[in-house]
Amino acid sequence: MMHDSCLDFWISISLVAIALLQALNHVNLVRADQPLVSNVQTKHGVYTRPNGCQRYIEQWDQRNISSTVHPDKDIKIMITYTDCSGAIQVRSVRSKNLSASWVWRSPGDSSNDLPRSSMFPDQFSKVADASDEEFLSDDEVRSVTVPSQLHPIKAKRQMLRRERREKRSADLINQDKRVGSQIQDAAIKRAREMDTTVVGKYSIWRKEYENPNSDSNVKLMRDQIIMAKAYAMIAKAKNETGLYDSLMKHSLENQLAIGEATIDAELHPGVFEVAKAMGRILAAAKDQMYDCVSIARKLRIMLQSSENNLNALKARSSFFVQLAAKTIPRPLHCLPLVLTADFHLRNFGERDYPNKQKLEDPSLYHYAIFSDNILATSVVVNSTIQHVKDPERHVFHIITDKLNFAAMRMWFLVNSPVGATLQVQKVEDFTWLNSSYCPVLRQLESARMIEYYFKAHQSSKVNPASDNLKYRNPKYLSMLNHLRFYLPEVYPKLDKILFLDDDIVVQKDLTPLWSVNLHGMVNGAVHTCKESFHRFDKYLNFSNPKISDNFDPNACGWAYGMNMFDLREWRKHNITGIYHHWQELNVDRTLWKLGTLPPGLITFYNLTYPLDRNWHVLGLGYDPALNQTEIEKGAVVHYNGNYKPWLDLAITKYKSYWSKYVHFDNFYIKICGLTDS
Repeated sequence: MMHDSCLDFWISISLVAIALLQALNHVNLVRADQPLVSNVQTKHGVYTRPNGCQRYIEQWDQRNISSTVHPDKDIKIMITYTDCSGAIQVRSVRSKNLSASWVWRSPGDSSNDLPRSSMFPDQFSKVADASDEEFLSDDEVRSVTVPSQLHPIKAKRQMLRRERREKRSADLINQDKRVGSQIQDAAIKRAREMDTTVVGKYSIWRKEYENPNSDSNVKLMRDQIIMAKAYAMIAKAKNETGLYDSLMKHSLENQLAIGEATIDAELHPGVFEVAKAMGRILAAAKDQMYDCVSIARKLRIMLQSSENNLNALKARSSFFVQLAAKTIPRPLHCLPLVLTADFHLRNFGERDYPNKQKLEDPSLYHYAIFSDNILATSVVVNSTIQHVKDPERHVFHIITDKLNFAAMRMWFLVNSPVGATLQVQKVEDFTWLNSSYCPVLRQLESARMIEYYFKAHQSSKVNPASDNLKYRNPKYLSMLNHLRFYLPEVYPKLDKILFLDDDIVVQKDLTPLWSVNLHGMVNGAVHTCKESFHRFDKYLNFSNPKISDNFDPNACGWAYGMNMFDLREWRKHNITGIYHHWQELNVDRTLWKLGTLPPGLITFYNLTYPLDRNWHVLGLGYDPALNQTEIEKGAVVHYNGNYKPWLDLAITKYKSYWSKYVHFDNFYIKICGLTDS
């Protein structure tokens, strides 16, 4: 019985399913925008729910609403189904309770779909969807919540969003206008401030913006000369005499037309006709002689020849610069002659400087100046005394050579600085400084060194690649240059002394240097290394193991010119002995070239205390691009280099720092014709 009843139950279910499928043929609930739909059959048509509800509604064409639909009526929709027990169930739903995503569609006419939102504006309803699993009341069917005609709250939100978008768009437009206006104002302001004569061409098409310093035409004509010479060489090789003569003639005319001009404004008006004529002859030469390989070969030959000429000119220029830098100008040569004559004629040899008791007083401020240049030494003394607060406590020790001794004494006897103590000596007075004690003197007296300096039997032509001309300076023959390594012997009773070169100018009080703690070092100096410049490898030969085994090639260099020496530490470390040792090793000049800085770097290696850079500003004798503020802040400015301030070679903008300490109204300076110009 149980088996028969179950069989009947499943048969009933099958029959009900068949009936339901037939009924569903009349129910045409579908989604408006997808093939898979669910339909509900009514006597007025079919109502369909789309998935993309909102977009579907916004794109809906109201004109396609079927005339058979009655949106204002509350239509009752019926649906039947069987439950698990086999009983047939009937459910109903009111059309006004359907959600807005359901639309009316007449069977067979998809163009008459009618959105639910146009028919039921009153409310939102939940209708059972086939995918939901909850049971609803008899008056409801399963559905999903989708947009209908806008609820007042939602409509307000959409309106607020639209207003925000419009406000944001308006703000962006206004901001863009403001930025554009600011850019335009800035461009106008910059255009008004622009100096077209300095900046150059504003536009190549606008003649009013032509730069008067342009050199385009000068360059063009020089290029024409180069090409004319190249074609002329080819024409000569091919026996084209007429073309060769014509090219050389126009080249000469171009050269004469250019003359000394460096910019277009310096060219005379008729020069453009010359350039046009040259252009025509070059065009003719190109038609007859143009051969890419030949032209390239000739240009390479011309380039190599120009490079050789340039190198020769550089060597000649270097020689003449060295010659001009080391040649004594006539006024400076006159000054010691006049002073020496007066010294002997007026019997100044019997006079002496006052305050001799101060010369060995270690409690005073002592300066050492070794020079044969009287005017330069006077500037060092004058500029130093002018900035000190108590001149009576400052003592200057000046050492010169025998030739200039009388003139130096005469100058400072007549022009002694007020309050300060002076001492003038000659290097020949130090009898202990002889070749048996000093290795440099032995080397300078050797035949090899004399040959190196003079080479009288050899050609006068100097090769700058093998011989650096500055090391052939006669000053390296003078012991004045090496006396700085014997300070404890020269001044045995002093504890500290400030060494000054004769090409410096003092701009501030140097007294605080005696209070600087050198931390046990011997030499207080300003370091000159910047990045990779002025380090030990620049001055010493590190290919020699004697150098490479004992020194760091990246060690920082320092400068002579203003150095504070602690003579007590000097004696303790036997600095003079170290100097003698390395001078003996450099007898063949393989460790360093001649000079005092390389042996100084070696002698005071790891014994130099770095002073603040403002104490000593270097480069006024070679670098025209120094920072003006640094120069004015410097306590000492140094004209190291070839362009000394007393020479015509001097850099003009730096000369005033030195010349303001020269007394041009002095009797001897006037006699010798020294002027401030």
